[in-house]
Amino acid sequence: MEVVLTPRHSCFPFPSNAFMASTLITVPQLVAHLGDPNWLIFDARHDLADPSWGLRVYEETHIPRALFVSLDNDLSAPSNGTNGRHPLPPPAQCAERLARLGVMHGKQIVVYDQGAGMFAARLWWMLRWLGLDCCAVLDGGWKQWQAMGSPISAAKETPQPTHFVPQPKDITVDADVVLANLSLQTMTLIDARAASRFRGENETLDPVGGHIPGALNRPFTENLNDDGTFKSASQLRAEFAALLKEVPASQVVHTCGSGVTACHNILAMEIADFPGSRLYPGSWSEWCSDPARPIACG
Repeated sequence: MEVVLTPRHSCFPFPSNAFMASTLITVPQLVAHLGDPNWLIFDARHDLADPSWGLRVYEETHIPRALFVSLDNDLSAPSNGTNGRHPLPPPAQCAERLARLGVMHGKQIVVYDQGAGMFAARLWWMLRWLGLDCCAVLDGGWKQWQAMGSPISAAKETPQPTHFVPQPKDITVDADVVLANLSLQTMTLIDARAASRFRGENETLDPVGGHIPGALNRPFTENLNDDGTFKSASQLRAEFAALLKEVPASQVVHTCGSGVTACHNILAMEIADFPGSRLYPGSWSEWCSDPARPIACG
């Protein structure tokens, strides 16, 4: 696995000799920095079928110093039936929530989930969206942490609130832009859901099956090795290059079921040195809520 280091100016005010990561962190690297006060660790474990599961297992045991973040309560706005299952909160509201957990400029932030990174990548992307580049996903997550016999804790962690001023980036598109693109064809959509759901089969989370017409399918699981760690940068680059052909990353928009696993593909493209793609946060769960929007199956 290849860790990508960020330019020092993007993580100001880190010391000039500080280690900084912007995509992935390995278990040994995190172990070596467990006592570093400039490092902030978040546990993003979640189960879409049992939303209370993540907090339960966090309270049983977690990485020392890690704070729990809830996909539903911390990383999403309320769903109203037409804005998707996990809508993005407004940037200021999101920044306020994260500031209560200690997020601020000048911290190295590490996020992990149960293993594959599908939920950790959502927070990784949101931090980037809000202007924080020094954030990384723990490669292999909790599963890899345990497999390597790393320290664990059941201690109740107390966050240290900070002041965090977001600097939101223009890296999202909305449903109207996606709809207009059906005619304009200026963007390429990549759908991160499993192939069966993309085809409109075995849909269990949303009321309608299928995908946005013209979208390509790249299940987020294809970014991973068998042990749940990310493929190498060179392998990911070859795979995305084959998928996109000559389409530049700046013309790529990622989608999925609710704007969560799409972030995994964005992370994989960043690892592969294809930066600059964007997210359609509402994704399929928002798109299919309006029967006037076209759908494709197969």
